[in-house]
Amino acid sequence: MGRRRLVALGLVVGSLLGIGLYARRGKSDERVDLYFADGSLVSLHDDSPQAPALLSHAREALKAARM
Repeated sequence: MGRRRLVALGLVVGSLLGIGLYARRGKSDERVDLYFADGSLVSLHDDSPQAPALLSHAREALKAARM
């Protein structure tokens, strides 16, 4: 494989990697952070079984706060 082909292949792979990272940056990962009185914290990500109910309440609270 010639040197030019390796450089071209490297540019293509780098471009695709950059596009993928840029697209991933745009996604919003929702999570609920629960703070307790003793100072501990539990984060529930959107894929955890308990999160959907809490996320819906959080969305409603944010919507009401923006009005």
